Amino acid sequence: MTHRTWKLGNVKWLRVSEGDAMTVGLDVHKASVHAALRRNGQEIGTWVMPMENKTIVASLNRFGPALKKVVYEAGPTGYGLARALKKAGLPVEVIAPGKVPQAPNPDSKTDRLDSRKLAEEAEKGSLKKAVIAIPTEQEEADRQLARLRDQLIGKQRRVKQQIKSLLLQQGLAEPAGLAHWSAEGLAALKMMRLRHQWQLSLEVMIEELEHLVALRKRVERHEAWLMKQRRHRKSARVLQTHPGVGVVTATAFRLEVYQPERFATPEQLAKYVGLAPRVRQSGPKRRGGPLIKAGRGSLRSLLIEASWRWIRDDAAAAKTYRRLVRNTGSGQKAIVAMARRMAVHLWCMLCRGEVYHRAA
Repeated sequence: MTHRTWKLGNVKWLRVSEGDAMTVGLDVHKASVHAALRRNGQEIGTWVMPMENKTIVASLNRFGPALKKVVYEAGPTGYGLARALKKAGLPVEVIAPGKVPQAPNPDSKTDRLDSRKLAEEAEKGSLKKAVIAIPTEQEEADRQLARLRDQLIGKQRRVKQQIKSLLLQQGLAEPAGLAHWSAEGLAALKMMRLRHQWQLSLEVMIEELEHLVALRKRVERHEAWLMKQRRHRKSARVLQTHPGVGVVTATAFRLEVYQPERFATPEQLAKYVGLAPRVRQSGPKRRGGPLIKAGRGSLRSLLIEASWRWIRDDAAAAKTYRRLVRNTGSGQKAIVAMARRMAVHLWCMLCRGEVYHRAA
C-alpha cells in the first residue's frame, strides 16, 4: 500500500511504502531550517523551511510511519523544536555539536551539505554515542538559572580585571586587600583619586561591579529557593552529605546533570562533566592524555574545588589522593582524578537517592 507526499524543495513527488525507511537531517538556524531526506540508503533531496515548529512538524508528518529518524545538532535555538517533534510522535534525536564524523579534507561547508551529512550519518547509525538527552521545559528552565549565575561570575571577573588594568595603566599600586577583593580592599579602592577622566572610569567600573554582585546574590537567593522545591529538595539534601560538597556545588550538579539515570556507566558521566581523560592506545601501550573538552567548565571547576575540601575533611580521601600523587607524579592530575570520583559518587547518590557513606 502506498501514498503520495507533497513536493518539498527539490524532493520530487514520490511514493512511500510501508517497508520504506526514511531519515531526515536538519540544519537548524534562527530563521530557517535546511532539511535533507534519505530513503533506503539513497539520497532523495533537500528543502528549506522557516524555523517554525508547527511548519516543521507538518512537513515531516507527511512521511508517516516510514520516517524512522530525525536528527539535528544542539545549538543556540535550544530544545523547543525537539520537544515539539517528540510531542508529535516523531523519532527525533539531538546530536552533540562536533560529534558528527567529518571527512579528512572537506571541500565546502554549507547548511545544505550539513543537513545531508547528518542524514547520512544517522542512517548509518554512527551518531548513537553523540545523542543528547532532551531536557523537559522545566529542566531547561532550572538549568538556565545555574548558567545565569556562571555568566554573572564571568562578568564580575572581567570588570575586576579592567579595574586592575586601569590602575596598572596609571602606575598606581593596588590597595591592600584587592588581591582577594575583600571589603577593606574595595573600600580603599573607592577612596582612590585619579586625574581627569580616569576617575570617572574607575567610579563606573566600581558601580558596575557592585551591580553585578547584587545581581549574583539575587540569583543565588532564587537558587536556594529552587532547591527547596519538591522536585529538587531530596536530591539537594542527599548531595550535600558528600564531604566537600556545599550548596553551590550541589545546586550546579543537580541542575546540570538532569535525568541522571540516562548515563549507563561512570565513564559516560565522566565524559559528560568533562573529567574523562583522552585515551591514546597503540598496540599494548595505553596512555591517558588531556581531559576531553566537554561539559560545563564551571561545573568542572566546582567539582575540583570541592575535591580539595574533600581530601581535607576525609582521611580516606586524603589517603587516596596521596596514592594518586605517587602514581601520577602530579598533584594536578591527582585532584582531577578525585574530582572524577566525586562526580561518580554524586551521580550514584542521585540515581539511588542515598546519602554518602564514608569509608570505614
